[in-house]
Amino acid sequence: MSLLNDLINLNLSDTTEKIIAEYIWIGGSGMDLRSKARTLPGPVTDPSKLPKWNYDGSSTNQAPGDDSEVILYPQAIFKDPFRKGNNILVMCDAYTPAGEPIPTNKRFNAAKIFSHPDVVAEEPWYGIEQEYTLLQKDTKWPLGWPVGGFPGPQGPYYCGVGADKSFGRDIVDSHYKACLYAGVNISGINGEVMPGQWEFQVGPSVGISAGDQIWIARYILERITEIAGVVLSFDPKPIPGDWNGAGAHTNYSTKSMRNDGGIDVIKKAIEKLGLRHKEHIAAYGEGNERRLTGRHETADINSFSWGVANRGASIRVGRDTEKDGKGYFEDRRPASNMDPYVVTSMIAETTILSKP
Repeated sequence: MSLLNDLINLNLSDTTEKIIAEYIWIGGSGMDLRSKARTLPGPVTDPSKLPKWNYDGSSTNQAPGDDSEVILYPQAIFKDPFRKGNNILVMCDAYTPAGEPIPTNKRFNAAKIFSHPDVVAEEPWYGIEQEYTLLQKDTKWPLGWPVGGFPGPQGPYYCGVGADKSFGRDIVDSHYKACLYAGVNISGINGEVMPGQWEFQVGPSVGISAGDQIWIARYILERITEIAGVVLSFDPKPIPGDWNGAGAHTNYSTKSMRNDGGIDVIKKAIEKLGLRHKEHIAAYGEGNERRLTGRHETADINSFSWGVANRGASIRVGRDTEKDGKGYFEDRRPASNMDPYVVTSMIAETTILSKP
């Protein structure tokens, strides 16, 4: 095994200019991540300099068998924390050979929204709080839970410390450092209310980069849990009953909101979000109705509300934002399995481009 580790950790730059690029894309379910690697002649920092590539879309539920070729367009580059050196991770989106985005390519429409002059002028910032649950591989039961049984009730686990309160910290800390190495703007981590559940935060990120960074952070986490022999779940309510669900709270601001008098812009934006509540809910993740019940720090899925420091509302405005008269707000509705390209672009579209 030591020889295997030595080979895995070989520094290619000692003997060659060539690098390995891991091309990453989103599969047919909209949540499954796929990747494959190729050799490039030398280091690359600009995604437009990378070659397009193809894959068998019939094996990812993204194309029929008799016309299975799907083309990957490189969109963002990150340093590879697994291979290190000059090797890279490449976030891609997917197109037909004719250049049309395939149905699961949500990045294409998001990029159009974020390139709109009105949106560009507002410099939308996002901070996404990605919750997830670690599961035991053989039982699909949360890490640290007795097999077939339940731990003590919620209370001691949120940001908890100790072998009877915190489960999976090595995975979480490895992910934290790997994201920083890769160039993801990860801003923090914490243990969540339900044991075996954790959260990482990415941001502030501007525009389309918020989606790229969340997807790469998810990919890195999937790879680390693969190494650890643990299953990663983004289910918004992995355990029924009196246990917290998993969300992806999305913090948001525009230049107008961050400037003096921004609180009025925030209130108008929240009003617009309320008018499109059903449309947003429909796009905010599958199974979210199991999470948004009005309990466990959520608002009921069928109603829209907002409040200052209220974690039971659809939209939360922070105390500092209220006091300063400017800042940001938090959309607490997105589920943990949401597509960040969809959620971030939809919030920008509703708050900046829509005319009620």
